[in-house]
Amino acid sequence: MLTKFKDLNLGKKLTVILTVTFLGGLIFSGSAVYFVLQNNAEHQISSEAKVLLKTMSSVRDYTHNQIAPELDRKSSEEEFLPQTIPAYAAAEVFKIFREDYSGENYVYKEAAINPRISSDLATEFETEIIKSFRKDSTQKDWSGSCLQNNIPYFCIAEPLAVTKSSCLECHSTPEKAPPGMLARYGKTKGFGWKLNEIVATKIIYVPANEVFQRARQSFIMVMSIVIMVFTFVVLLVNLWLKNYVVKPLTRMSRVAQALSTGHMEADFDTNSTDEVGRLAKSFKLMKTSLSMCVTRLEGSRGRRKP
Repeated sequence: MLTKFKDLNLGKKLTVILTVTFLGGLIFSGSAVYFVLQNNAEHQISSEAKVLLKTMSSVRDYTHNQIAPELDRKSSEEEFLPQTIPAYAAAEVFKIFREDYSGENYVYKEAAINPRISSDLATEFETEIIKSFRKDSTQKDWSGSCLQNNIPYFCIAEPLAVTKSSCLECHSTPEKAPPGMLARYGKTKGFGWKLNEIVATKIIYVPANEVFQRARQSFIMVMSIVIMVFTFVVLLVNLWLKNYVVKPLTRMSRVAQALSTGHMEADFDTNSTDEVGRLAKSFKLMKTSLSMCVTRLEGSRGRRKP
């Protein structure tokens, strides 16, 4: 391969070098750009998920502070309305979001180690997140990738703690719970919670293909621009080298061949002042000197003839 490259003329060598440089730069820049865009896509998805989590927290607070007191005053002791439960309200609002905002692929869950509803039971993965929140009380959120039902997700979670004593009316012991709630959910699940204890995690699952699709779209757009710029630069450099380096050297080579066969009238013009131009001027001086030497030699030969 190296021998074949050495046998190429200068123009083809420049084309090969520029092509290799173009491909190498394209691969390197493509890898770097994709890495950056992937991180940006994850950051954007994470920001959107955080907004959703804050929205669900707002729904919970609104339900607990304004909706639940009103409904409790209008209901009897035997009647239990699930609409007074903040978790129920957050889940219902998220269902509407999924339907109206094309967020059908997003999943919101309030995963608890000891939930009242079986669907809220934390998986092994979610249990580890809850334990990490319990271990480090300063940890405000967690984000990363996971696999749920053989589907890759990007997820973000926040701790859910019992911060209001009123929550213990339903979750401390069955004896303190409303009769209507016990009739609806039973006496065995969702009890034993303590004030300020992290009992669950609010977690949003975003399909990983959402992240990859955004990164791919941005990557295609950016790399299209990069390829066009690289192609333009390579063609421009190749054209410049051929016109201002390769062609002058080719003309000098032809003149040198003509001079070697005795055609002293062979000549070429150059207007550049760069290295190639100075080489051409030096070559013309050498040609002039050679021509003078040949003239003198022929003259001396003519004088020596009898």
